Amino acid sequence: MKYFYILCSIALFVACAQKKENKTETLEEKAQRIHDSVITIDTHVDINVNNFTDSINYTQNLNTQVNLPKMEEGGLDVAWFIVYTGQDTLSAEGYAAASENAIAKFEAIHKLCEEFAPDQIELALTSDDVRRITAAGKKVAMIGVENAYPLGEDLSKIEEYQKRGARYMSLAHNGHSQFSDSNTGEKDSIWLHNGLSELGKQAVAEMNRVGIMIDISHPSKEAMLQMVELSKVPIIASHSSARALCDHSRNLDDEQLLLLKENGGVVQTVAFTSYLNTEKDEARSAYMKSIYEEAADSLGLNWYERSQFGSLTKEQQDEFMENYPKVTQLGDKMAATRADAPPPAVNVSDLVDHIDYMVKLIGIDHVGISSDFDGGGGIEGWSDASETFNVTLELIKRGYTEEEIAKLWGGNLLRVLDEVQAYAASQN
Repeated sequence: MKYFYILCSIALFVACAQKKENKTETLEEKAQRIHDSVITIDTHVDINVNNFTDSINYTQNLNTQVNLPKMEEGGLDVAWFIVYTGQDTLSAEGYAAASENAIAKFEAIHKLCEEFAPDQIELALTSDDVRRITAAGKKVAMIGVENAYPLGEDLSKIEEYQKRGARYMSLAHNGHSQFSDSNTGEKDSIWLHNGLSELGKQAVAEMNRVGIMIDISHPSKEAMLQMVELSKVPIIASHSSARALCDHSRNLDDEQLLLLKENGGVVQTVAFTSYLNTEKDEARSAYMKSIYEEAADSLGLNWYERSQFGSLTKEQQDEFMENYPKVTQLGDKMAATRADAPPPAVNVSDLVDHIDYMVKLIGIDHVGISSDFDGGGGIEGWSDASETFNVTLELIKRGYTEEEIAKLWGGNLLRVLDEVQAYAASQN
């Protein structure tokens, strides 16, 4: 009996100690614990092939929003690197040049994973790969294709891209492609296909067949409606937010979101200022305009407004992508020293407002997170991959559980990938 009481006392002491320990865990400590335990996936990170060379690459803490040191610092596990090609003329010459650009980006991503840093990062092709690689302590690269324009009119290239590692693709970008109308048609109500072209409809079936997720972030609403009707599997919006909170054509309205839920898909809420809060973004942009120009001038760099991007030449677009982080980082530091306080910046709270809205509307199983880093994305508090933890912290402050955060940070996206690939396996 004596030993029984001793054991009971020990058990009670341990229970009390554990209870006390749980009580003393701060909000930040809880957020860090959860951030470290879940797999964090950012579904949209642009790249510049000039940063994928023997001498300059992502093993270094480059002046880019994403690289391996920044991913490590912020606890970002998985980056979907983007094979992006801007829209040009619907011609054989345009397709050929775009194809060359796309292949160069595929090869750059493979070089990072296979030659430059195979001990630090590995290319994942399935959700099992993601879990295996993260469990081994390495970072994960995945590949998305932004704009199917480089395919030309050759649908066999869809399978080629799949074999190169592509696991999602959008059929249009900023401008109507040979496959699909773009959201940009809202500006002038001029449409090329009234949704998808016949080639675009065939592309949907082929993407289903080979196991590439369909990305609806840039195509027009009518094209999205047609893709949902045609696709045999769930679709994704790789980097879009809620139009009800920010009326931009790149965002999804409630009808689209509810259709996405019915389809079983997922929308990856994007940390892009002008897609999160128009008023704050415009006020801040007006204030920062002259400061960024001054910063660019001091660095000896050409500077273009982000709104000009679609009208720039390919060389100017590449220049913009390379210079943007340098200029904005310096400009933000300069603004902090001004006597007059700048208008508040779009921040992590604004991002999570969109997550809250969409979770309430369509449920926790259909919402995710993306940045569009190195492609114009970035907000106060999540300005690069090193600050990824701040998103988890805000989610904790809003009352999300560890299970819910795991879904938002990648579980939902991987579920869709599994369903898409299972369907493809059943067809081949």
